[in-house]
Amino acid sequence: MTKKYNIAIVGATGAVGEQLRYLLAQSKIPYDKVRLLASSRSAGKELSVGDEKYTVEELTADSFEGIDIAFFSAGGDRSKEFAPKAVEAGAVVVDNTSAYRMDEDTPLIVPEVNQEAMDNHHGLIANPNCSTIQMVMALRPIEKAFGLKRVIVSTYQAVSGAGTRAVLEMENQFRDILSGDAIDEPKILPVAGDKKHYQMAFNVLAQIDKFQDNHYTFEEMKMTNETKKILGRPDLPVSATCVRVPVVKGHAESVYIEIDRDDVTIEDLMAVLNQADNVIVEDDVKQQVYPQPVNAVNRPETFVGRIRQDLDVKNGFHLWIVSDNLWKGAAYNSIEIAETLIARDLI
Repeated sequence: MTKKYNIAIVGATGAVGEQLRYLLAQSKIPYDKVRLLASSRSAGKELSVGDEKYTVEELTADSFEGIDIAFFSAGGDRSKEFAPKAVEAGAVVVDNTSAYRMDEDTPLIVPEVNQEAMDNHHGLIANPNCSTIQMVMALRPIEKAFGLKRVIVSTYQAVSGAGTRAVLEMENQFRDILSGDAIDEPKILPVAGDKKHYQMAFNVLAQIDKFQDNHYTFEEMKMTNETKKILGRPDLPVSATCVRVPVVKGHAESVYIEIDRDDVTIEDLMAVLNQADNVIVEDDVKQQVYPQPVNAVNRPETFVGRIRQDLDVKNGFHLWIVSDNLWKGAAYNSIEIAETLIARDLI
C-alpha cells in the first residue's frame, strides 16, 4: 500500500504559495491531509488544493503536529522562527527563503543538478534563489562535459519575484500612466524595506534586494554564493548584476561562461544541453527563435538559446536562459525536491 503524506504549506496565500497549492495537486506526491498556514490576517480564508477546499489556519509553533512535509514560503524571518519547530515535530522542511541556503548543514538543492546532496539531510532542505536555479540548470551539463572556469551573469527579473503586492503596484502604475493620470507614490520596489522606492512601469531597476558593503546587492551575492554551493565549486569565479524589469512572470538571464577547453563549438554546447533533463534549447537565429519569458509561463522547464561563441575568447560562450520564476524558480522546484525525497526514501 502506498504511503500517504500529510503536507503543510506555510505562506499559502502568497504568490509562491498559490503555485505550491496548484502544483501539489498535479504532483507525484501521494498526500492525505493538507494544512494551509499563513498570518492571522489570512486565517479563516478558504483556498483550494485541486478539487478540495481548505481553511487557512494561523501559523503557530504547534502547527506541525502530524505533518510529514512542510513547504515554507513566508519570508526568512518566519522560516527561522518556525522551520525548527516543524523539524522538531517530525516534518521535513523544504524552505523557499534565503534563511538556510548558505547554512553548512542544510542541502541546497536543484534535483536535476545535485539531488544526491539530500541524502544526509537533517530535516531541512533549502530551495535556491529563483535566478540561481535556472542558471545552474544550464551550467551543470556544460560543466560536466567541458569544465567551467568563470561565470558572469546579468539578470532581467520579473516583478512577481518581489511578491503579489509589487505586481499590483506595477499594474496600477501602467494603468495610471496610460490613462494620463499621475501615479501614486511607489512603496514597494526595488525593495519594500529600503529607504527609497521607484516607479516600475516603463522602467528598469538595477537593484534587487539591499546593497551590501561590497556594492553588490544581496540578490547578486545570493547568485554568487549559491551557484558555488550547488555546483560544489567554492573556487568558481561567479559575478552577477541583478535587474528588475517590468515583466509580471518569467526571469531571463544573459550568462557569459568560460569553459576548460577551446575546441568546443556552439553545436557541441547545444548537443549537451539538448540531453539535459528539463532543459529545452530554443535557438534558431535564422527563424528568430529564442527563449521568451511569455512562453515560459506555467512551464517547468528551463529554456536556453542565443548560444554564441565569444568573438575574442576561444573558450568563452554567451547564453540566454529563461524560466518561470514562480515554477522552476520556486514552487515547482520545491515540489520536485519533495518528490525526490520520497523517491530516494529520505522521509
